[in-house]
Amino acid sequence: MTHELIVRPAGIGDAAAIARVHLQAWRESYAHLLPAETLAGLELDARQRRWRGILAAAATSVWVACDAEVVVGWASSGAGRDPDGPRPLELMGIYVLASHYGTGAGQLLLEAAVGGSGAYLWIAENNPRASAFYRKHGFTADGTRSTAELASVPVRTVRLVR
Repeated sequence: MTHELIVRPAGIGDAAAIARVHLQAWRESYAHLLPAETLAGLELDARQRRWRGILAAAATSVWVACDAEVVVGWASSGAGRDPDGPRPLELMGIYVLASHYGTGAGQLLLEAAVGGSGAYLWIAENNPRASAFYRKHGFTADGTRSTAELASVPVRTVRLVR
């Protein structure tokens, strides 16, 4: 299957597509972390409203990966949210649909969001696919751990730094 991927800055008109990818990617990536009923209960309308607000505020940079003009992934970055952040730039999120794993979409999104800059991010501790992806791109755990809530479910997280 040939993929014609492009990555471009997201606009407010992308909120619905980003929300759709966000929910589907969570369902594909977090089935081992979150209860099935939690994943099934994620609400698209609420996520669309949230993304419209994020895009309208323009406090973070948001990028979308498109395959033949269909959004198949997104990434966001901006000033680090941690008061003790190890780098000024934080990769706040990056998700690609499972149908596009291995196409280079993740790498293109990472390059758009942080380039070659030093950055940090938080990932679920039990997320081997993401861990391997970030390791491949020079990120390593700095020993800082926390607990984040994903859809109101506590999940152990680890901070990675490059």
